[in-house]
Amino acid sequence: MRIIETAQTRDFRQEVRDWLQTNGPREKRPPDGAAMRAFDMAWQAKQFDGGWAGISWPQEYGGRGLPLVEQMIWHEEYSRSGAPSSGNMFVALSHAGPTLINEGSEVQKAYHLPRILRGEVTWCQGFSEPGAGSDLGALNTRAEIDGDHLVVNGSKIWTTYAPGADFQELLVRTDPGAGKHKGITWVICPMNTPGVEVRPIRAMSGITHFAQCFYDNVRIPLANVVGGLNNGWRVAMTTLGFERGTANIAHQIELSRTVEKLVEIAAQIDAPEGGRRAIADDAIAAELATLRAEVAALRSMTALTISRNMRQAVPGPEGNLVALQFGELIRRVMDFALRLLGPRGLERDSEFGEWPLEYLEAYKWAIGGGTSEIRRNAIGERLLGLPKGPKA
Repeated sequence: MRIIETAQTRDFRQEVRDWLQTNGPREKRPPDGAAMRAFDMAWQAKQFDGGWAGISWPQEYGGRGLPLVEQMIWHEEYSRSGAPSSGNMFVALSHAGPTLINEGSEVQKAYHLPRILRGEVTWCQGFSEPGAGSDLGALNTRAEIDGDHLVVNGSKIWTTYAPGADFQELLVRTDPGAGKHKGITWVICPMNTPGVEVRPIRAMSGITHFAQCFYDNVRIPLANVVGGLNNGWRVAMTTLGFERGTANIAHQIELSRTVEKLVEIAAQIDAPEGGRRAIADDAIAAELATLRAEVAALRSMTALTISRNMRQAVPGPEGNLVALQFGELIRRVMDFALRLLGPRGLERDSEFGEWPLEYLEAYKWAIGGGTSEIRRNAIGERLLGLPKGPKA
């Protein structure tokens, strides 16, 4: 694996850095609700107008068609600039869009991809169900063919950014007589379709990004099927490949910035026993050094993923390695932050940051998209060739 910066990529990096410095939002991103959605869409539209949307997406759909190395550089500089997360645009940009590029029809790509890049629509993901979370093959939301439509009944849960979403990447069972991982279909569900009900769920952090979605005889055109009827498991693995691989590059770089921020804080506050700065405490310094090393290892794993994906259109199961490391590491970083800050770490909007919120939000990374246990199983079975574990 070799990713070597050239004069061209260095110029590209400087161009990215200059644009973000000039155009990055100055106002604080709203934490929730319609105001946050409007902020995210407006920021995406500004990136598009500036020529920075869809760095690696095909040019015919509004992207720039550049190699993934440039995409990684964009994410690196984006995070370093302190620009806000993609938020409501995340599923559209990192799940639905890449999936449509690889699996969608020309009509689907021509309609949806430019709208995503222009920040005109948001998407949510309808995969998990009350009885089918990490075991996605157990999903029961069913769809029956009626003429040129699918009629959908059932429910999905933990649907991020569903309130206000325009479309949903929805997995339904179209052939209940087929095997567990067969008879599933990936379909585009317009969220304003009659029969779709969205009930927000408040997370332990107090934020209502999640929701449960209910489908009561929801009619979706067969033209919205992606990848063909009963091929949904394969298409879903494409979606999850992006989610577990390159989709979280920006979050990984942000984690690196968080560790460096903790180093700075340790140089400003006193050690637990007093008399010196926390950074001078051997145990604290050693833990910071370990976290910094683990972040560096994560960055190397990400670079390896980028290098591999330059030779294949769809990320493979190796993305589980990155997702597992990130989900476990971010919790350790946030746990250390609260221990370092002590009582001050429990303050909201303190001079050192929003650590209580960051701590609670960190737990989602070891659950969403597959728990750490599921990812370990995937690594063992699909990468190491180990036998499957016993069924529950």
